[in-house]
Amino acid sequence: MTAIGTPIRRLLSAALLAGTASLAMTGGALAGADGAVKIGILNDRSGPYSDAAGQGSVVAAEMAVEDFGGKALGKPVEIVSADHQNKADIGSSTTNRWLDVEGVDAIFDVPNSGILLALQEIVREKDGILVSSGGGVSTFSGKACSPYGFQWTYDTYSVANALGRATVAQGGDNWYLIQVDYAFGEALANDLTKAITEAGGKIAGSVKHPLNTPDFSSYLLQAQGSGANTVALINAGGDTVNALKQAKEFGLAESGQKMVAMLFFNTDVLAIGADTLVGLNAINGYEASLNAETQAFGERFAKAHGTWPTSLQIGVYSAVNHYLKAVDAAGTDARDAVAAKMRELPVQDIFVKDGKVRADGLMIHDMLLTEVKPASEAKARGDVFKVVSAIPGDQAFRPLDQGGCPLVK
Repeated sequence: MTAIGTPIRRLLSAALLAGTASLAMTGGALAGADGAVKIGILNDRSGPYSDAAGQGSVVAAEMAVEDFGGKALGKPVEIVSADHQNKADIGSSTTNRWLDVEGVDAIFDVPNSGILLALQEIVREKDGILVSSGGGVSTFSGKACSPYGFQWTYDTYSVANALGRATVAQGGDNWYLIQVDYAFGEALANDLTKAITEAGGKIAGSVKHPLNTPDFSSYLLQAQGSGANTVALINAGGDTVNALKQAKEFGLAESGQKMVAMLFFNTDVLAIGADTLVGLNAINGYEASLNAETQAFGERFAKAHGTWPTSLQIGVYSAVNHYLKAVDAAGTDARDAVAAKMRELPVQDIFVKDGKVRADGLMIHDMLLTEVKPASEAKARGDVFKVVSAIPGDQAFRPLDQGGCPLVK
């Protein structure tokens, strides 16, 4: 039996080693074993964030791949996309399928911070890289940070810090907050409260509303009766559009209350009408009217999508471009090597000049304080903002040592 048992043990040992090697490959090589670098765009295609992200983010990713030459490591780059429907279970199941079955190497966009945080944990434990353009919860690159998670376009801290302080400086020192009731709203409300109080303002009160709310009348009436001189809409997309339309009907601005939309895009202005919003401030990382180069890109994007890109969509373009650069520079699509290169390489593209990815995964770049301009000044569909000032990234974003990210030494 000894003579027979020894070869069997050797075969079992060889099989075990082969299995171990196969498992190790899931850290990178297996994902690209089908001969392609696969990119997934996961976002809201049918709900309140579909205009700001949606199909436009897929178009942006396609343009990035086209501009990169269509290949990385000599392999074709493929794009898949899906609608998470603002449901964590759908977002999670899609991510699991992409990683486990379809060999997706990196996932981008993910507006809806609750889903984004759930995906951070899935990707951390499985494989792939996660790059957020649409999801902004600041804990993503803070206490919940991951070696494989990157936050690209904005976060709740930068928006709250820049717009909150600018508004207080203009006299808006007494605030009422109308916030969406999930992770994004909670994070932005906390970051905004901190920015306002540190700037010398105060919070008169707040109220929460469900995601995708059609009727804001009760919330607006509470804001109107609060005595606050500033009403902050801590929501985005369709919720912000509905709230602003109804605030106009209730006459909040006419009664002396300044409306502040904390996350506001050119698609939102188009949905309401620029002339009813003239002077409304917004913070974004990108503005297509900034110079001739950005305007040319906006026109090219509009030919494919019908309007100039939002900052979320151009953020997807930038993030996909940088990811592909990192893959080529690393010489592999193994995620540890690619994630290291993403932090090492400067970010240089149509969205960002001299951007830098920090140890916590947050990409640091200038943020722009903008305001809505009259429709008569628009050069193209989606040209609705003018830039008031640029806020340097190191002033807009949270200091590296204050986020609680375990990756920060």
